[in-house]
Amino acid sequence: MSTFQAPKGTYDLLPPDSAKYLAVREAIAAPLRNSGYGYIETPGFENVELFSRGVGESTDIVSKEMYAFETKGGDKLALRPEGTASVLRAALEANLHKLGNLPVKLWYSGSYYRYEKPQKGRYRHFSQVGAEAIGAEDPALDAELIILADQAYRSLGLRTFRILLNSLGDKECRPVYRAALQDFLRGLELDEDTRRRIDINPLRILDDKRAEVQKQLAGAPMLRDYLCDACKAYHEEVRELLGAAGVAYEDDEKLVRGLDYYTRTTFEFVHDGLGSQSAVGGGGRYDGLSEMIGGPALPSVGWALGVDRTVLALEAEGITLELPSATSVFAVPLGEEARRLLFGVVTELRRAGVAADFAYGGKGLKGAMKSANRSGARFTIVAGERDLAEGVVQVKDMESGEQAPVALDAVVTDLRERFARG
Repeated sequence: MSTFQAPKGTYDLLPPDSAKYLAVREAIAAPLRNSGYGYIETPGFENVELFSRGVGESTDIVSKEMYAFETKGGDKLALRPEGTASVLRAALEANLHKLGNLPVKLWYSGSYYRYEKPQKGRYRHFSQVGAEAIGAEDPALDAELIILADQAYRSLGLRTFRILLNSLGDKECRPVYRAALQDFLRGLELDEDTRRRIDINPLRILDDKRAEVQKQLAGAPMLRDYLCDACKAYHEEVRELLGAAGVAYEDDEKLVRGLDYYTRTTFEFVHDGLGSQSAVGGGGRYDGLSEMIGGPALPSVGWALGVDRTVLALEAEGITLELPSATSVFAVPLGEEARRLLFGVVTELRRAGVAADFAYGGKGLKGAMKSANRSGARFTIVAGERDLAEGVVQVKDMESGEQAPVALDAVVTDLRERFARG
């Protein structure tokens, strides 16, 4: 047992389970790469002000969950709790919006950090794949991102997730609704923390999961009744585009999500097999975020999908991903000359694109064959002194158990042909 353990609320990704996480990341990224999104990677920590301004001082993420610290040089930094603010900061710093091709389409993958009470599906260190389309106000862009996320989930075999959709209005109509909601909330019996939110961000109270709060919200004014004509038309076009693409969604008038920067379109992907942590991803439009962090007006939209929760959703549906074996060929040398020659064969196989491994550590035949079995290899190459004297190696099919000699100088070509035939 090691002296050290992973910090509370974190986890280690280890083989063979780590292959599932890689496959999920690849499945989410594939539709994005096919739709003009380029990869971006940002630092794991940023200026703390980037998140307090962009995500919002009143959010739980900033006020309670962010890992903030001061460096030896006096800089106030924070581990990134989400991806959008960092991606937009990087795009602005590199002037990507000035290159003349808007929207700037970017996708990313990485780890994020929030100090939360650990439970299944909620960790202090978690993994997301995200996408952002920066610099264009177009309902088709909102619809595109939702469709691409739906495509990614379905490519993994997921079927019982739901897409929740809402509009949060814009700077013209949301203030009117906000005032009406505040008047309503002030008449409710709420605890002191929740009452403070009435003045800071009353929409967040609609998302309160406590039964005693939800019961009192039954007669709350609905944002749909306050949307301006422009927001109504924008939202209706998003809905029509999703319908035309055959993507099912549910209108959810109380959906607000947890970040201050959202405007107009907001959406969430939920999976009912995950218990209380049912959201597997979400996002929306954030037309004012660029100005909040000191940039020009750049209407934008994006989402982030949780890799951890997507894996849990796959398990909830009993879906086993078809993953390629980490090793296709395993070489077992018997003796020093065989060791030198088979190591060369393994190197050639790898250069030829065949996943190959080797019995390291001078194991005997019995121990080496156990390693070959555990590796999951389809074929094992075995060679001893007699085989080498005859210029052959023994190739064993680990599925059928059949074994036959193959000329040493032809074994790479032979194995490549076998895999080509399937």
